[in-house]
Amino acid sequence: MPPEPPGQEIRFDDIGSYPLPRRVRREEISLDEPYLDMVEDALLQKIFAGVEIPNYPQFRNMIRMFMDPIEDPARSEHPYLIKRDAARIFELEALEKAGSRMMEEGRRLQARVCVTGPVELYQAAFGLTDYSDLLFNMAESVARFLKGALAFRSFDVAVVSVDEPSLGISSNIIFEEDDIETALETTTRPCNGIDCEVHLHSPLFVELCCRVPGINVIGVESAANPDYLRLIDLEMLEEHETYIRAGIARTDIHSLVATLNDRLETNLWAEPERLEREVHGAESPDLMEQRLAEAYRIFGQRIKYAGPDCGLGSWPSQEMASRHLANCARAIKSFRGK
Repeated sequence: MPPEPPGQEIRFDDIGSYPLPRRVRREEISLDEPYLDMVEDALLQKIFAGVEIPNYPQFRNMIRMFMDPIEDPARSEHPYLIKRDAARIFELEALEKAGSRMMEEGRRLQARVCVTGPVELYQAAFGLTDYSDLLFNMAESVARFLKGALAFRSFDVAVVSVDEPSLGISSNIIFEEDDIETALETTTRPCNGIDCEVHLHSPLFVELCCRVPGINVIGVESAANPDYLRLIDLEMLEEHETYIRAGIARTDIHSLVATLNDRLETNLWAEPERLEREVHGAESPDLMEQRLAEAYRIFGQRIKYAGPDCGLGSWPSQEMASRHLANCARAIKSFRGK
């Protein structure tokens, strides 16, 4: 019997943020039925592009969408501790609608749900301070958002993600590692039985995150920063039964275009059609597949998820973001077939 091709266990998910439709501004968003329709349409774009476990389209600011209800006295029971029945991610109502329609067609929506992590929320609110009691309240609040997300019935939460992009990047984080570990452990407590990822922009806190019992997947931005993979110890992952989410497509659109502008001696922002052509040429499915192959060479079956490095909210259009996701899908499918 021939050996199974590599990477069959790798699943394609995305980080979340997505460009708003044309002529829609973030500050004009209202949490109403038309907004849910907009979220559902973007979700379907992701699915049509080939994303197997789509994150809800994150159109709102990743800090304010959680901090506003947490800071609202009417929705909190203690400072920065939200009431359980108020810890709801509004966008998941759109996933519930989409999931119901898919169930009627005999399919089941597998979704990724991201929350902004407690350290990220704390830093946005307090900066260079270390009030650990408030950090732990925020961690419990985020845990309540996760628990609320798991209560929906028409779709399955295949993986949750605690987004902590500042860990290892920001010098403003002055908590002791024990406090950070405790906060992450509190946040991820509801994740029993499902994959729980921490989404990082730096590998410096990978070891700490591996020690958190509720975290079993580490997200690494390895497309823009391929050297990050070499800073992660495979034996440490194996010891803690932790997996990797490999970033195989760059999403730092402004840095990417700046490099292209220098090379081409032009301003691609002034030429939208050429901009799209050059970006997709630079970030081709072949290159994405090469990155996945290199990550697999290092980590093998410790890679559980793959997709873009980060969100696509800063990209010029939904059409361009959708094509980028479709290129990721092609790359993963091709890798699986080898």
